[in-house]
Amino acid sequence: MIVCGDDALAERLAAELRSVYREQVTVLVPSAPPADGPRSGPAGRARATALLGRMQAVMARAAGTPGGASGAGDGGDSGDGGANRPEVPRILEAQEPDEAALVEAGVQDAAALALVYDDDETNIHAALVARRLNPRLRIVIRLYNRKLGQHLEELLDQAAAVAFPGLDPDEVNASTTVLSDADTAAPALAATAVAGTSKVVQADGLLLRAVERLPTDRGATSDPGLCTLALLSSTTNDPAGSEGSDDGGQDGPLLLPDDSTVTAAAGRGTVILKAVSHAGPDRPPGRLSGRFPGRFSGPFSGRLSRRGLPLGSLFSPRLRWSVAGLLVCVLGLAVANWLTSNAHPLAAAYLTLLDLFAIDDPAIGQSTARQILQLLSGLAGLLLLPVLLAAVLEALGTFRTASSLRRPPRGLSGHVVLLGLGKIGTRVLARLRELGIPVVCVEEDPEARGVPLARRLRVPTVIGDVTDEGVLEAAKIHRAHALLALTSIDTTNLEAALYARSIKPQVRVALRLYDDTFATAVYRTLRAAHPHALTRSRSVSTLAAPAFAGAMMGRQILGAIPVERRVLLFAALDVAGNPVLEGRTIAESFRPGVWRVIALDSAAPDERLPDLTASRPDDDTDRPAGLVWDLHPGYVLRSQDRVVLAATRQGLAEILGRHTRARTGSGDA
Repeated sequence: MIVCGDDALAERLAAELRSVYREQVTVLVPSAPPADGPRSGPAGRARATALLGRMQAVMARAAGTPGGASGAGDGGDSGDGGANRPEVPRILEAQEPDEAALVEAGVQDAAALALVYDDDETNIHAALVARRLNPRLRIVIRLYNRKLGQHLEELLDQAAAVAFPGLDPDEVNASTTVLSDADTAAPALAATAVAGTSKVVQADGLLLRAVERLPTDRGATSDPGLCTLALLSSTTNDPAGSEGSDDGGQDGPLLLPDDSTVTAAAGRGTVILKAVSHAGPDRPPGRLSGRFPGRFSGPFSGRLSRRGLPLGSLFSPRLRWSVAGLLVCVLGLAVANWLTSNAHPLAAAYLTLLDLFAIDDPAIGQSTARQILQLLSGLAGLLLLPVLLAAVLEALGTFRTASSLRRPPRGLSGHVVLLGLGKIGTRVLARLRELGIPVVCVEEDPEARGVPLARRLRVPTVIGDVTDEGVLEAAKIHRAHALLALTSIDTTNLEAALYARSIKPQVRVALRLYDDTFATAVYRTLRAAHPHALTRSRSVSTLAAPAFAGAMMGRQILGAIPVERRVLLFAALDVAGNPVLEGRTIAESFRPGVWRVIALDSAAPDERLPDLTASRPDDDTDRPAGLVWDLHPGYVLRSQDRVVLAATRQGLAEILGRHTRARTGSGDA
């Protein structure tokens, strides 16, 4: 396995492959550029040096610690004494992943290659070179541009088919996978901000929603949901406790417990699979329909975004009330003319309009009532002129500012304040808006990646440094429901969270933090200071690394749900040839603490979606329902079935390893 990258995702992915899947890993990291190089600079050299130092430290710790760097997180193999542990990963340095660097890393004989550089162009160039060097190589590419990723997958697979005309088509289809860390982490981050303790995974138009339940007293019963995914750590409700400490033992979170363990764990919170609902479109598609069709049932449900410019956004309420008042006056004058002149109603209305626009003859010699009505109509006409002018100016101003960023409206409340519109923030913004969540964005750079999306969706945005006084106040943080800090700097996110809590102590806070030790310290401090306010810390690389590792192993990872500082994976697996699934009942296939079958794809093999994470097309109404989640414990899994599995990282690695050994053994026989 070869991992090429320049940020935290490469580090996490290498550790995942080495400690969880027990694979031999070669890591290609950028070397510090020369002082006079084109990319020289203190920031570039410091970043490369820091990444190399962290990579060496992680790998050294993984080699010297039983179970690997992250093995304790999910109950890793700590009793092997190092006998089955692979060699220490090889770390290579190269400024660019060019042909020479890939050859030195051994790409010709590698089973899989992950290109997780932060720059899409670098990943594409390296993928093209790698495919030429090894047409049978399984390539996993990190790309932010999803449409480009689809075309790149087809291009690289076609290149492999041309190089080897007799190559198995199934192998070709699985040889290139394009993933985005932003897309993988966005649902969990959005759910954390919206519902605090809820997490979602989308699969085949179904929305799997995991919900945390507060601990119950001994003997009391609570809603068990469809199944229990995890028991929270015993220190979760202690203000001084830590969240998901890897060395917590029995005090730490327990993933996928059995019913007896759940019953005996009174006083501990649980994570249950509360609801699985169809997430297909049930309203006219908006700008983002088809990307995130899921609906969320939460405190913001019903606040759906509108497409286009409604009439209310063109004119101010004061102007609308003025026009309404004038129309009532004109209608009253027309009725008065009709009653006093005994004329036809249409003639009376026509006469009133003539008087209103001052184009009728003076009512000299006519009745007093007619003269008074003419004067009142002329006065109404004088009042109508400035109102019409104001309407024209407001409409022109609205169209002029339609392409600019909106300011937060004066009466806004109950919204989510989103800090940072980079790659992660942009995806989370799209997810929140698709769910109908009111959002106010804060971004320091007016040219940031997500600013055009915020402008197109007419999302209120504050341009400014979040650490400056008055910026969060401009985002109406004192009326906000949650704060989601997604900048790339941990200290900036922490400073924003502390400042927000000083303004509104009960605001829900979700932080994007990289360092686990720092995240645990922050979590404990914020929870001790504000025990009744929800605080969560999330690492994008931790959420995304299992999906990338699973793709390198040739398996489809549907998503990852964070359980405190650990991760529960959801994967789609074929039952055929898997000794722990095929021929077993649902109850027999359940292994507590390791894996559990939670859904079954009931569609025929030729009608199944190749990618369960993809949204159903709007015109795909004839295809029968896919996933079935209400499974009978006695159902026997057949070879043609495909299941959705919830598993720990070690559990998924084990079940994949058994499947591979079974296929290899049958092939040898």
